[in-house]
Amino acid sequence: MWNYLLLLLALPQASPEREATHGCPQACICDSVQRSVLCQNQNLTRVPASTPQLTQKLDLRGNLLRVLPARAFGPLVYLSHLDLQACGLEQVQRGAFQGLLLLSYLNLASNNLSVLPRGALDGPVLLRQLVLENNRLKEIQPGTFGRLPFLSLLDLAHNRLRSLPDGAFQGLGRAWWLRLSHNALGRLAPESLAGLARLRRLSLDHNELRALPWEALAPLRGLVHLDLGHNALGWLGDQEGLALAELRHLALDGAALRGLAAAAFSHCPRLYALDLRDNALEAPPALRGLDRLHKLNLSGNPLRCDCAARPLRDWAVRSWVTLDGLCREPARLRGQRLAWLREEDLVCAGPAGREQPREPPRAPGRPCPPACRCSSGHSSCENQGLRLIPSGFPRDTRLLDLNWNEFTWVPGAAFGRLGRLESLHLQHCRIGRLAPGALRGLGQLVYLYLSDNRLSELSAAALQGVPRLRYLYLDGNRFSRVPRAVLWALPGLVGLHLEHNALHQLALGDLAGAPGLRWLHVSGNNISGVSPGPAAQLEGLYLGGNRLGAVPTGALAGLPALRELELSANPLGALPEGAFAPAAATLERLHLRDARLGQISPGAFAGLEPGLRSLDLGKNQLQTLPAMDGFAQLQVLDLGENPLRCDCRLFPLHRWLAGQNLPGEASCESPPSAQGQKVKEAAALFEACLGKDVTGTPGRRSRRVAAGAAGGPARA
Repeated sequence: MWNYLLLLLALPQASPEREATHGCPQACICDSVQRSVLCQNQNLTRVPASTPQLTQKLDLRGNLLRVLPARAFGPLVYLSHLDLQACGLEQVQRGAFQGLLLLSYLNLASNNLSVLPRGALDGPVLLRQLVLENNRLKEIQPGTFGRLPFLSLLDLAHNRLRSLPDGAFQGLGRAWWLRLSHNALGRLAPESLAGLARLRRLSLDHNELRALPWEALAPLRGLVHLDLGHNALGWLGDQEGLALAELRHLALDGAALRGLAAAAFSHCPRLYALDLRDNALEAPPALRGLDRLHKLNLSGNPLRCDCAARPLRDWAVRSWVTLDGLCREPARLRGQRLAWLREEDLVCAGPAGREQPREPPRAPGRPCPPACRCSSGHSSCENQGLRLIPSGFPRDTRLLDLNWNEFTWVPGAAFGRLGRLESLHLQHCRIGRLAPGALRGLGQLVYLYLSDNRLSELSAAALQGVPRLRYLYLDGNRFSRVPRAVLWALPGLVGLHLEHNALHQLALGDLAGAPGLRWLHVSGNNISGVSPGPAAQLEGLYLGGNRLGAVPTGALAGLPALRELELSANPLGALPEGAFAPAAATLERLHLRDARLGQISPGAFAGLEPGLRSLDLGKNQLQTLPAMDGFAQLQVLDLGENPLRCDCRLFPLHRWLAGQNLPGEASCESPPSAQGQKVKEAAALFEACLGKDVTGTPGRRSRRVAAGAAGGPARA
């Protein structure tokens, strides 16, 4: 630590006189009081040379820097916050941040970085937060973060990481939160997380993990929050070895879980909340060793509420565990909460009225095709350059991984006698066709992954023989419309992924063949219109990153169960009156981020007030917002990256926020004197608005106050 203190003492002493001579870079806004320089979206190709030397906060978002050379920030040794989001960065050269000894926050999100060479992050030894979200990073070299000893947050979400080597994060002894969400991680080396002694939160959701990475997690003895949702884990047994003594929150939602051992979490004695939503669990056992568990979420699982579920229900009641989950079977109990059922409700059919003994698990099969690996229930031939689908897998295989091969097509009856197979992975295999009967014999298949192939059509005959299929992944292919014939062949489908295809229109009537469909993912297409159609069970509709010029209000009328609507990154422009009215009674989560919104009508959210829990309006062009007084259930409101104008039109929002405890920040952008202040805390700005009608144009007194506050930092 003494070395760092000596470095600080060595900083050059800049005088106010010298500062005045530098002025402010052209096309930037400088605030000499806050020591901040704002140069957003100015097409700058380099860091402005005339930036004042005493600058502490430099915002260069939305420029065209492309390359950061060594010592790119020259004499700006007093920088504490540096924002380089969306600057088209393709390369950060060694020593780019040298000299920035006081830097505590560095944001490199939404660039085109595919590699970080060693030494690229050397220099800011006091850095606390590093954001690398939404880049193209494919690997992390050991030592990349080795000279950032005070880093507490490292955000690597939304990249292209496929594996983590041993020692990937060595040197981050004070890291508190590591975000690795939304990558393609399939493997974590045993020592990949070594050195993260103080890590409290780890986000590994939305990756391609097919087994619990218990060896890599073992060193994280202080971990409190672990998110493993939306991986294809399949099964968790008591031999998996998840032993985290301090763990309190564990998320395994959407993790393709079909089975769960009673002692799967017995070595996590302090676990408080366990999230098992949206899996394929029919009869989870009563969990052992969890004396402190308070919340168990089983929503979205096909729970069979018979005698096999009685131990779980009894355990939850006896242990005072809040149990969420609705019965799917038998039909007489469908839709009822398992936790509310009586003992006499949980019975099995049969003369004895008791559950019949189940077939004991068989020993793992010994055979395995060449170039493949086979263990208990899991067989893998990933990335072997195979042109033909192998045969001879163990008959007890439940998960088969054939990713990254070169099959080009799947012939009839390609998977032989794998009658117990539950999850089949065929991503990145250049597949252009599935022959009729390709999946014949896979009567237990629940998850089918055909992502990132060359499919433009799919016949119903190709998917015959998989009556239990629930989740179908067709993202990253070439479909121009929803494959209607396939849905008629899969009446039990609950989740369909068609992200990043070539869809131009979405006809909800095409979903008629799958009456139980609950989640439809069509983000990242070219959809410009949505036509209505009945989809009675649809709970989630994900339309982000398309070309919708308006909210598809009419289409929402056929979605009586809709709970989540994703419309981010569409050019919506404005929200008219009653934009979401047809779905207002059920909608809980609404995403409108980066939707080019400049105007929201006063009644745009009419009807959503009683039940809406999450509203994302970040990264838009909003200067004001309608009153939010009726939103009693709102838990998340994101208004970041909006040019909010803190005048009397925004007073109702200020007044409402002051009485809420919501995460996220809403900050004033104008008038200049208010820039950077939090709307919630800026009571002095709104004093002139008290007792006045602030629903429209401010009164004369408000206009005088606004005019008097129009001074402040001048734009050069």
